Amino acid sequence: MAEGLEKPIVAISGPTASGKTALAVGLAIAIGAEIVNFDSVQIYRGIEIATAKPSDEERRGVAHHLINYVDPNVNYTAGDWARDAERVIREIESRGKNVVLVGGTGFYLRALRQPLFESPKTDAVLRERFGQLHSAKGSEYLHRMLTRLDPAAAGKIELADHSRTIRGLEHFFQTRRRISEVQPQRAQPPDFAARMRLFVLNPPRDLLYERINRRAETHFEKGLVEEVIALRGQGIGDDTNALGAHAYKRVCEYLRGERDLESAMEKSKQDVRNYAKRQLTWFRSEKDAVWLTGFGTDPGVLEQLVAQI
Repeated sequence: MAEGLEKPIVAISGPTASGKTALAVGLAIAIGAEIVNFDSVQIYRGIEIATAKPSDEERRGVAHHLINYVDPNVNYTAGDWARDAERVIREIESRGKNVVLVGGTGFYLRALRQPLFESPKTDAVLRERFGQLHSAKGSEYLHRMLTRLDPAAAGKIELADHSRTIRGLEHFFQTRRRISEVQPQRAQPPDFAARMRLFVLNPPRDLLYERINRRAETHFEKGLVEEVIALRGQGIGDDTNALGAHAYKRVCEYLRGERDLESAMEKSKQDVRNYAKRQLTWFRSEKDAVWLTGFGTDPGVLEQLVAQI
């Protein structure tokens, strides 16, 4: 890191199971940094086994922020994360520390670097009604509803993406304005956005898929089904963002009798492999991304990263 220049804020991303955490912790130790999480599942408290949250041993004494701090019944948004991340980054830098961001949710990072429009606070009653509609009639029903009210927004949302569909519906019914009309009205990015450097891991695809498959098997072996049973027993709904994540979603289907346990595991593996593909596609659209060949745990990758900042 060059002396006399403004400190860069390093963001490390890549597909799931690519070793992002190990690389981020190694970098944080090397440059005296604290870590800010931008994984959309790791933010939730009590959602543990299938989230790859770093253990105390894996953190190696490095302070981590925005992890394990949102109630699972809260459908936390990218805009919420961006506001919290800006606050935390400023606080870390005020103490003279460097900042490393790590995670795989590209939309979160983009919301920080290219702020979203200001949207109304979540209406809990309205959210519950749409959640009930989703449970009763499915994602496509909600998507057809949004198509009638805001075709431009619906055209950019996949049929199965009920979270974004519901967000579009909520915005319309709360404001009587189409979300597609107000989305271009973005705030200015934070002043530190120009200092952000994005690095993306790109390991060999076959080895990555092997890791993903084995990790999914390990999650089930470690009691993922029992964890979901306990979470549901605490009143956490199947339609929340927390239990809508890959393996959690499939276990909920198993518990509702919609698939057997082997199918739940195999579908989880497929979901995560497909998610890894989408992550790589997303980050290829980030023009300033610097690609790192290999896993975050591979010898030489940390040195390669340090040399570029």
